Amino acid sequence: MDEVRIGIIGAGFMGLTHSEAVSRYLKHARLVAIAGGSRAPALAARYGVEAEQSAEALAARRDIDALIITTPHAAHAQQTLLAAQYQKHVLVEKPIATTLEGCDAMIEACRRAGVNLMAGQMQRYRKANALAKQLIAAGRIGNVLMIRESQIGSGGIAGFPAWQNEPANVGVLIGHGIHNFDRLRWLAGSEVTSVSARVSRWREPANVDLSAMVLLTFASGAVATFWMTWECPKPGFAGSEFRAWIMGEKGLLDIDAYGKLQLGTESGWEVVFEQPAIDYRGNKLDPVRMQTYVDQDQEFVDSIRQGRRPAVPGEEGRAAVEIALAAYRSSQTGETVHMAPLQPASK
Repeated sequence: MDEVRIGIIGAGFMGLTHSEAVSRYLKHARLVAIAGGSRAPALAARYGVEAEQSAEALAARRDIDALIITTPHAAHAQQTLLAAQYQKHVLVEKPIATTLEGCDAMIEACRRAGVNLMAGQMQRYRKANALAKQLIAAGRIGNVLMIRESQIGSGGIAGFPAWQNEPANVGVLIGHGIHNFDRLRWLAGSEVTSVSARVSRWREPANVDLSAMVLLTFASGAVATFWMTWECPKPGFAGSEFRAWIMGEKGLLDIDAYGKLQLGTESGWEVVFEQPAIDYRGNKLDPVRMQTYVDQDQEFVDSIRQGRRPAVPGEEGRAAVEIALAAYRSSQTGETVHMAPLQPASK
């Protein structure tokens, strides 16, 4: 396949982001059409493509090979099944679904259809994170023993799209903490075996969670804590929005996904990489912000053209969802959840 023809479902912020990536940056890819409610016509016009009335009309088009799904979380499973029905490859934004049943149905449907299913875990493509993974793989810090992970921000639910406050989309821990669960599992290089958590909201009125403290253990013996909140009083903690401290057997990593990556050895601290600042307010499509989406979406396109599994297949997305759901269950029951694997609550 010389060119992958892409349709996008969802015309919000992430629909805009992926439209920009496909149209302006990707090689061997072309944006064909967009569907996704009242904003789709304007977004389609911005990029000079067609707007479709519905997700099904978009999926049914014969001039589209792949779909990128950027809709609210509760819609992901159904829309992925629709894509598989029409034999379209799928890149679906995180979390890939809100239930394990949904994840499993998506994975199986895409397998039967012979199409790729890729999870949109973009933090794996943020340069500080990718370089940290390379350092761990090269043995620079030895085996990972302990991790302290954080996602600390202010602004409460007002800082998120309105649909994020709808219980059908579960909550902020699965909506945004899912990045951290994926990063922890990926950097530890091991599966999570148990989860203990307290998920809540403290200061801000909302219909869903805004804060959590989670303890994870891994099959390797490593342990991690994850502190997430979007209720932190200003001025907050500098550099804590997407931060990880990793202790290995013989070295340390300090990862600020939007700042510095530092390697600690007996010789002291070394700055391995520093990301330029992103102008979130003035330019949502800042090239520094776009880098991670461009690299991720290019991997999706390349996997299709090369007839191979994508680097972050649906099973990887499912693993992160499983951890998030275990955290919610642990908080609800007051007990540690052991992953063997986690069973749906109805069983």
